[in-house]
Amino acid sequence: MRRTDLYFSLAVIILFLPFILSDTLHTWYQEFNTEHGMAMSFIKFAILSTMGELLGLRISTGNYYQRGFGIIPRALVWGILGMGINMAFIIFSTGVPAVVAYMGVSHPEALMQGSLCIEKVALALAISTALNCIFAPVFMTLHKITDTHILATGGTLRGFFTPIRMGETMQHLNWRVQWGFVFKKTIPLFWIPAHTITFLLPGESRVLFAALLGVALGVILAIANRRK
Repeated sequence: MRRTDLYFSLAVIILFLPFILSDTLHTWYQEFNTEHGMAMSFIKFAILSTMGELLGLRISTGNYYQRGFGIIPRALVWGILGMGINMAFIIFSTGVPAVVAYMGVSHPEALMQGSLCIEKVALALAISTALNCIFAPVFMTLHKITDTHILATGGTLRGFFTPIRMGETMQHLNWRVQWGFVFKKTIPLFWIPAHTITFLLPGESRVLFAALLGVALGVILAIANRRK
């Protein structure tokens, strides 16, 4: 273990341990999370998913920082995307049960609030599948475009706020990898099963769990890149 790994681990402990040890901080977090869900979505994804990218960079390059990587711009993007993910969770967790009820299933909303059973798992799987087949490809492509823009502008805040050349950026994306790996493999093999678990959790825990999944995926993608 390098010294930077120790510093990174200490930073994570200092950031999160007080919320575990202090009942006051934990209660404040729960209240703020309930009253300001979108703001907390921004904060959770900005911190946790950016940490996942830093871990992925460490695995890929041996360093937590690389010139032009753009930690702050990436955190801003993750925060905004986190709010979009929270919105998508609300839309699909209410919309899919409504569709299922329209097709003849009795009281799917009550089923999702009840105890764990096969029917509840099946409905959570349906919500996750709809989310990842309809929302995820657009989300992933947008994320890839913003990553490309950050790297192209040197990872600076000033460069980040310049207009994105959407047509040029989309033209130069590696669509073979985007389809063959990101869509075709990570969606069915990782995201659909993972988000099935997400929708089995209480509503107030879903965004936090999704942000933690971003950490896991950053590590998985980095390991895959090293194997290549």
